[in-house]
Amino acid sequence: MKQRTDFIAIGELAARTGVAVSAIRFYEAKGLLDALRTGGGQRRFLRADIRRVSFILIAQQMGLSLEEIAAELARLPAGRTPNAADWTRISTGLRARIDAQIAALTRTRGLLDQCIGCGCLSLKKCGLYNAQDKAAQRGAGPRYVLGDRAGDIAEVG
Repeated sequence: MKQRTDFIAIGELAARTGVAVSAIRFYEAKGLLDALRTGGGQRRFLRADIRRVSFILIAQQMGLSLEEIAAELARLPAGRTPNAADWTRISTGLRARIDAQIAALTRTRGLLDQCIGCGCLSLKKCGLYNAQDKAAQRGAGPRYVLGDRAGDIAEVG
């Protein structure tokens, strides 16, 4: 059974993590934290929730949405905070997403001064890079920014 000293009030959790009490209530409402209630209805959190809130803050800074954070926390045994192995697993997935975003931004940067395959920059230039709207064969939107290359799009017969 947990000792009384294993629990902290919401104000102490807020003070220890630098997070507003309202944010802690919000995290609880989103299922990221579980509070126990005293006989008087006051919230009590495990001391380990200090690490859990820290994890939430770090994961948000790294680009995870609250839904993604909730899903990751739900994969853990009840009440356990993420450890180094958990973070390695999570950060590996995050790294793949960041790499994809970097690749998309790199493509966009390289195409800023060219036609991007959607006809929006210059009809005259698109006549050279996208004659007869070849990019449209791959679908709607800025095909070259989405990863299609001009040489990959077949000539219109």
